[in-house]
Amino acid sequence: MTPRHIAINILCTRQKTGQPVDQVRDEFLKKTEPANPKDSQLVTALVYGVLRHQRYLDAILADFSRHPLKKMKLLTLQALRVGLFQLCFMDRIPPSAAVNETVKALRSAKQPKWITGFVNGLLRNIERNRHSLPDMTTQGILPEAVRLSHPDWLFSRWCKRYGEEKAIAVCQVNNQTPTLTLRVNSSRLTREVFLKTLEEEGVTARPGVAPESVVLPDYRGQVSSLPGYDNGHFMVQDEGAQLISLMLCPFAGGKVLDACAGLGGKTVHLAQLITQQSQLVAIEPNKARFNLLLENIKRMGVGDTVTAIKCDLADFKRHSDSLFQAILVDAPCSGIGVIRRQPDIRWNRSAKDLLQYQSGQLTLLDEAAQLLAPGGVLVYATCSIEPEENEEVVSKFLQNHPELSISPPPSFPESGLRFIDSTGFLHMVPTEEHDGFFAARLEKN
Repeated sequence: MTPRHIAINILCTRQKTGQPVDQVRDEFLKKTEPANPKDSQLVTALVYGVLRHQRYLDAILADFSRHPLKKMKLLTLQALRVGLFQLCFMDRIPPSAAVNETVKALRSAKQPKWITGFVNGLLRNIERNRHSLPDMTTQGILPEAVRLSHPDWLFSRWCKRYGEEKAIAVCQVNNQTPTLTLRVNSSRLTREVFLKTLEEEGVTARPGVAPESVVLPDYRGQVSSLPGYDNGHFMVQDEGAQLISLMLCPFAGGKVLDACAGLGGKTVHLAQLITQQSQLVAIEPNKARFNLLLENIKRMGVGDTVTAIKCDLADFKRHSDSLFQAILVDAPCSGIGVIRRQPDIRWNRSAKDLLQYQSGQLTLLDEAAQLLAPGGVLVYATCSIEPEENEEVVSKFLQNHPELSISPPPSFPESGLRFIDSTGFLHMVPTEEHDGFFAARLEKN
């Protein structure tokens, strides 16, 4: 299968199943195993690019096509999006190649001649009239939400909360390819030593906001190809995610619980932050994520510090007879703060989903509160920027748990203090430097 064919299939599968695009992409690439790594990179660029600019692409297609987009076969529509994305956004691909390879992908999918002819003719017509296409960088030609490829409900609520100028800036960030940010494994080397190693390898890098963060603004290769990967010298982790772990500091002795460990980015970080007298338990119910959690724990060399258990928080609470001095609840959420990294989120969410996530988040906090020792600290975190999942969750939770109160972080890096608001919450709105995050530090009286 060609990269265009794979990309079209990934987009179709994602829309049919509703699965996260990264999971669908990984499954397809495992099956097809492109011989050239550049082919895999092209697949990712096409898939993520279409999702980032889908509404803008559809506006152009609808303007040129006599056949309504809603009545098109899904395969045809995704092929048109892939072809048009190349014409509009991939300058290194000649227009003729963009059209020809897209049509070839449809032929490989055994589509009838009238469909391949329709796609070929439509794309070539758009290419001939490229000078007349609406400029996505210019305001006023298209409605803002269309120009910026965001759903109306999301753009509207950001305008009300932030003002139109900042809402547009957030959308623009969401449409960019994110820079790679790493967290150095401070138990094995310093950030300065790692930066020097990268410089010697010809990799451009700079220190980030978080104390152990390193930003690689221009790197587009495989993460596993970076020096020190196999030795566990770093993990991929956004600035905001690194600061969330620091909300639990300072650590005394006692047990620490990572209640929603996921792939283990924060788990490993916590293992490096806690005292030698502490014990860290990490729980994760999903089999695939749990296996990756174990891999990251092993690679980063914290296996002696972390006990990983495959279960959810409710099951763990039923079987645990321990109380914890520190608990991190990095709750499942809408993910609206990380749209830049997961562009399909904008098309998979609706306003009503926020309250559904809120219900689950409150349940998790109720369960975690029962495991918190007197004087213990509970940090609630999301990768969302929506109040329903953040401030409202904390407010409703505290109404039912008067034994807990908001506790601004007493020990926090000076470089990150600008993200702590007057209430003591960590608030990060997406920018070019970081994704969107929220965290609240709560202490049991």
